[in-house]
Amino acid sequence: MGRAFQNRKESMAKTAAAKTKVYSKYGREIYVCAKAGGTDPNGNLALRGLMERAKKDQVPSHVIDKALDKASGAGGEDFSPARYEGFGPGNVMVIVDCLTDNPNRTFGDVRGCFTKTKSKIGTPGSVSHMFDHCAIFSFAGSDEEAVLEALMEADVDVTDIEQEEARITVFAPHTDYAKAKQALLDAFGEIDFEVDEIQFLPQTPTPIEGDDVVMFEKLLGMLEELDDVQNVFHSAELPEETA
Repeated sequence: MGRAFQNRKESMAKTAAAKTKVYSKYGREIYVCAKAGGTDPNGNLALRGLMERAKKDQVPSHVIDKALDKASGAGGEDFSPARYEGFGPGNVMVIVDCLTDNPNRTFGDVRGCFTKTKSKIGTPGSVSHMFDHCAIFSFAGSDEEAVLEALMEADVDVTDIEQEEARITVFAPHTDYAKAKQALLDAFGEIDFEVDEIQFLPQTPTPIEGDDVVMFEKLLGMLEELDDVQNVFHSAELPEETA
């Protein structure tokens, strides 16, 4: 699968406003994850990975604690996941994952981003079948065979495993996320994961250039400005100088 998982555009918190938006997105995602699977990270591996990722992105502890407190109490916001798919400039395939308390508003906002960048929002499943929905774990290591053996003993359906520059990256079906992570922790103890998340990886990248690059980056920027948008996955292969 190569290093395609790095293809996803990362949110860069370069300004106070951008940081606040990143914190808000993490807070919302932690709240929903804890509400669904429990507030104890030891018993909710998805939450544990999310909290670790938030800390690496320098999300303050009080933001995390507030989200957990809200999840442990009754009531609170009623966020639900929403996924939108479509084609961006240069026929790039795009998947937009959201958490929303108002699906009609969110759909209108996302559709507006597509419309204003000469893109086309599609129906559910219109592009996701061209992506692999993967659990991805990347961490320091050099014994690829030992990692593969541990995962196979735990009956994890490993899709791919790579070793590069003393770093191992494991790809597995998204449905095996918890099983794969637990197997790695059981076999190797505490691991400092560089990547620990579920992503959509394009089966075939879509090279774009020229004006399409400019318009595509505008689309990404507009989507990431939306509070309800959590992640944007795409198939774009950008020119080397702008990648």
